[in-house]
Amino acid sequence: MKIEKEKNQTKNPWFIKVIGLGKTYFVKTPWWLRKIYSSYIWKIKTDKRVLYLSFDDGPHPIATPFILDELKKYNAEATFFCVGENVVSHPDIYKRILQEGHAVGNHTYDHLNGWKTKNEIYLQNVAKAAKYIDTDLFRPCYGRITKYQAKNLNNAMKKQPKVIMWDVLSADFDKRITKERSLQFVILRSLPGSIVVFHDSEKAFEKLLYALPKVLHHFSEKGFKFLSLEAN
Repeated sequence: MKIEKEKNQTKNPWFIKVIGLGKTYFVKTPWWLRKIYSSYIWKIKTDKRVLYLSFDDGPHPIATPFILDELKKYNAEATFFCVGENVVSHPDIYKRILQEGHAVGNHTYDHLNGWKTKNEIYLQNVAKAAKYIDTDLFRPCYGRITKYQAKNLNNAMKKQPKVIMWDVLSADFDKRITKERSLQFVILRSLPGSIVVFHDSEKAFEKLLYALPKVLHHFSEKGFKFLSLEAN
């Protein structure tokens, strides 16, 4: 398996291409995608050295406590986009997230792909998650949500929602890349105001275990602070 950067990456530093599988996705969200979906939040405009770390798919009984312990070492805040089913399964960990001053977001109840789910079912699933996750922050799983679903999130969540996407993707979920490469994606592409995505899941844990402490150390050494999206 070979992984290569897109040609002329200095001009287009956005793609990772997994050769042989036909799989391509963005590790740095390009300006034109942010412009097309301008009602979503992709990064935070700031002139300060601030990063917004986010963690999707938890709570997880091993990964989430590890994350919380690492964040505490740097007095760092973050945002956890939680799956409702996992909140129900691990209420004590969810409670710890809140007690330690982090923000939470709705990530549906069953980790649904909006493009592959009927609108009514999708919105019912968001509403089900909202019973356990009290927030106005929402991140669609896989970043996939229809215009209709996005427009009607307020009815499902009983709040005026903020749809949070991302600026930098760690790709920690991808088994085809190394943990060193995952770290490189974050270190080289994060800028002040970047919203960075990791995952607190079993699949991502090996890369997370390696990359997160190094990301926190690297950017702390450069004078960055880590804030939750509620703090914005």
